Formats: sequence, structure tokens, C-alpha cells
Amino acid sequence: MDDPGRNDRLAGQRRQYLRPLRGRAGGAPAILLGSHLDTVRNAGRYDGMLGVLAAIEVVHGLHQQGRRLKQAIEIVGFCDEEGTRFGITLLGSRGITGTWPESWLAQTDADGVSVAQAMVLAGLDPARIHLAARRPEEIAAYLELHIEQGPCLEQEGLALGVVEAINGARRLNCRFTGEAGHAGTVPMSHRKDALAAAAEWMVRVETLTREQGGNRVATVGTLRCAPGAVNVIPGDVTLTLDIRGPHDQPLDALLDTLLKEAQAIASRRQLRFSAEEFYRIAATACDSGLQQVLSEAVQAVQGRSLTLPSGAGHDAIAIAERWPSAMLFVRCKGGISHHPAESVTADDVALAIAAYSRAVSALDAGK
Repeated sequence: MDDPGRNDRLAGQRRQYLRPLRGRAGGAPAILLGSHLDTVRNAGRYDGMLGVLAAIEVVHGLHQQGRRLKQAIEIVGFCDEEGTRFGITLLGSRGITGTWPESWLAQTDADGVSVAQAMVLAGLDPARIHLAARRPEEIAAYLELHIEQGPCLEQEGLALGVVEAINGARRLNCRFTGEAGHAGTVPMSHRKDALAAAAEWMVRVETLTREQGGNRVATVGTLRCAPGAVNVIPGDVTLTLDIRGPHDQPLDALLDTLLKEAQAIASRRQLRFSAEEFYRIAATACDSGLQQVLSEAVQAVQGRSLTLPSGAGHDAIAIAERWPSAMLFVRCKGGISHHPAESVTADDVALAIAAYSRAVSALDAGK
């Protein structure tokens, strides 16, 4: 494979991509293929890494056929997409988009080692991270192949699916405040039970989210009850709400509906309700033209194309801020990911590489 080198440009990061196939048209922007190379602790073998290997297989197939496209193809293997060590994500992809916050260098791991210190220990220069950034005109499109990390494709009996968007998310700390009392002496009609209110709201969260549809999901993931004694009426309940969806406006509308429902429940029960948002990330729409290219390629190899959102974050979030981006999902057994049981089949991967190759050829042909 031809690799002209990128050491000067990537002096601030360990080199994470190469150009294995030059294009016939000199100076034409490249098609970027790949994913991330890192994963979480005690994980499987396919999250991220399958996408990098599949990109290599696409280029290997072109070499075997003796084909040289008009556009160059570059393969990327991003570092630290997961954020396992430092708690910050998309370090590699933020590097090539030039959106690496300077404050990240001071972020420390559990042992107190900063990102800057870790880079120096790895032989890198933190002061030169900006050299990793690519110019907008250098890349035409980004395609990422990734395991689904969910059960939808398996339930549909399909090996492949096309991602419509990477879900946006909102996370809130919520609280129902009532009045603690003796479990034996306070009549049911006089109680201000914070846990009963929270339970009622949790059922409504589930029901309303299902009714609204639109691939939105909502989860109450933690709950703490005080005073927390078997013979005391709960006077205070704190709980978290996590909602996600592929489009921001409907997601915010759902959040507004759920919070109004909580206020109504609290008012009817003569309690107080409060909520504070502590995390928000916008939805990232995949490029519609690239979605169509991938959908046609998927339909050609499996007879049907399914569009679905991604509930997990990906490097495409960062890349989509600079270049048209899209993702191809591959079925994984049981929807299991971030676990040693993570599994794909050779047949599914073969279909994925076939679809991936078709999409690259279609892009090069100007579709």
C-alpha cells in the first residue's frame, strides 16, 4: 500500500491514518474510511476495530481488482473515542477536525496523570496538536462501519442497516419532595408520599415516550429514597432522567411533556417537584446524500435497507462538523457490546464489506 506519510501534520498525535490508495485525479479530496481502535475495559473485539479492518478490506479488494479510483481513499483508526482513561471522548477525531479544546490537556486520569503528561510519555508533543487538523477541502466524505451495539437489526432479521442520526441526549437530576411520616399512623388520604409520586411518574415516562415514538427513548436509571426505613413514609426521592432521540426538536418537546407531567403529579399529591439538567448533546444527523448511497448499496447486497438511529456516540459526531458523514451498522449477536460476549458472524461482515465497497465506488462515480 502507498503511504506518503503524515508525520509533520500529526506531530501532536500518534499517526492514526494513512492513504493506501491514491486517486487518479491529483489534488482531489479523499474519501475517508474507518472508525476507532480503542474500546472499554473488559470489552469485546469488534466495537470500533471492525470498522478499521473493514476499511482496509475495501481498499485491499480494489487493489486485487487493479482498480484505481478518481478520488484517493484514506483509512483512519481514531484513538480514544471511548474516553475510558480521561473521561473525555473523541480525542482522535477532534484532533483531525481541529476542535480539540486546550483544556483537555489538563484533564487527569485516576492516577493524576494529565493528558499532556501521557502524550509526552508516549513520545508526542502536546503543543503541536493543532498540526493534526485537516483542511476542509482535503476530505470529500467520511464513511464509518460499526457494529450496531443494539438489538434492532437482529430483531428485523437483517445483517446491515443505515444510520439516520446519532441520538442527541438530555440528562437531568430530578426530585420529588413530600413529607415523611409514620407508616402506621398516617392515613392513606393524608400522605405526601414522594416515592409513590416518583413511581407514578416513572410509569408515565415509559408510556408517553412509547406513545410519541420517533425512535426516542427515556430511562430513569437511578433512584434514592429518604429516609429509607421500612416503617417511614418516603419524604424525599431523587432520581435521574436520561432521554435520547435522533432529532433535537421532538426530543425537547418530549422532555417538556415529561416535566409537565411530573409537575402535575406533584401538584395533585401536594408535593414539590424540581429538575436540573446536567448534560446535553445535540443530535448529529447523517448526511442525506451519503445515507442514500449506503441504502442503495445495502439494498443491493441484502435485498432491503433499514434506517435506524444510533443510541451510542461515535467519531462521526466530530467528523460531521467538518465533512459529510454517514454510518453503516452491522448486526451483533443479542445486541451485546462493551462486553466479552460481543459477537458478529463472518457472513454478516462479508455482506458489510460488499456494501461498503459498493458505496465507495458509487461516491467515486459522483453519485
